[in-house]
Formats: sequence, C-alpha cells, structure tokens
Amino acid sequence: MRADIITSTEHSITSEAVKASATNIIPAGNVVIATRVGLGKVCLLAQDTAVNQDLRGIVPKSNKEIDIAFLFAWFKSISEQIIAEGTGATVQGVKLPFIKGLSVPVPTMEEQRRIVTLLDEAFADIATAKANAEKNLQNARDFFYGQLQAIFESGSNSWSSSTLGQTYDVRDGTHDSPKYQAEGYPLITSKNLKREGLSFDDVKLTVMNPERRPE
Repeated sequence: MRADIITSTEHSITSEAVKASATNIIPAGNVVIATRVGLGKVCLLAQDTAVNQDLRGIVPKSNKEIDIAFLFAWFKSISEQIIAEGTGATVQGVKLPFIKGLSVPVPTMEEQRRIVTLLDEAFADIATAKANAEKNLQNARDFFYGQLQAIFESGSNSWSSSTLGQTYDVRDGTHDSPKYQAEGYPLITSKNLKREGLSFDDVKLTVMNPERRPE
C-alpha cells in the first residue's frame, strides 16, 4: 500500500487458492484500509484483489448513497484517528467492530462529488507547487556550483599553489571494525558525504584510538 491506487501487487493468488482459503476478494474500484500492520493506510483498488487478515475492504451497500472517491478521501482524513485507537503489545491494530462503528458523514451525492472535485484541484495545485519548488531548488544549486567553479577558475592564474600535503595534515581513517559506543566521536563514512554538505544522520559513535587522537 505504497500508492493511493493499487494497480499491481508483488504476489498473486490463484482462483483455486481463493476457494481453499479464508481470504475475501474485494472488487475493483473499492477502498481497502489497513487495520493492523500498516494501520491507518488506505488505498483504492484498480482490480479485483484478495486481502489478508490485516486489511479490510469497504464495499458500499448502495452506490447511490456513497461516492467511492469521497469515501476514500474521508478515510484518509481520519487516518490519524484510526492510528490513535490502535491497541496491541507488539503490533498496533483496531478490530472490526471499531471500523463498523465509525460515524460516516453522508452528504448528497452532488455535494460529495463537489468535495472530491475541490480536493482533486487542491492536490493538483500542491503537486504543481512542489514540482516548481524542486525545480527552483535545483536551479539554485546549479547556479551556486556554477558560480563556485567560475570563482576558482578565474583566480587560478594569479593564485599561488602548493600540494595538499604541503599545506594540510591529511589524516587517514580507521582500517578496522570499530566498536560503537553510546558516547564518543561521530564516525562518518562515505554515505554521510552529501553534495550539499556533511550529514550526521544515522551516524554512529566510537572511541578514537588514543594514538590517532588529533592534537
């Protein structure tokens, strides 16, 4: 359930296996919600799909009262409420009576479709704004690195130069497997080196060898 609309799955089940098991087939075009593993997730099915015990298919008894797109949007809006109601020592989940007891707003079909249209327009605007922001950020990065390169190239004829070893103390890293500690020096690796700078995300701590401690 990594997308709003599920068009394909990693695994499939045969018709014979469906008959021999306790699974249910949820018809295409309906909402599926996670009530245990992945609690709070919701999606729409693009095809008839079998579900396991961690999922629930929500199939309207009458398509004249509930618009599926409206139902999908409503479930997304209450996902945090569903998560908050989760219970369980190892895996949080909610039971079927809780889902069946949810109070669902049922405006007229015309109003439901109007709300869905407004939401679609809002999400489209958000997607456009996000794409523009990412493009502007990339343009800013390209400009910065272009200017940086131009600065160093323009001064290369008048600047003096020396080898890196003559100017700096270049120190090697560890060649063994350090023991990580709760406190100590952050141990950075190549994964911490980002184009925009040094990242300390998920960095581990180690005690530095006293013989290699910086002065």
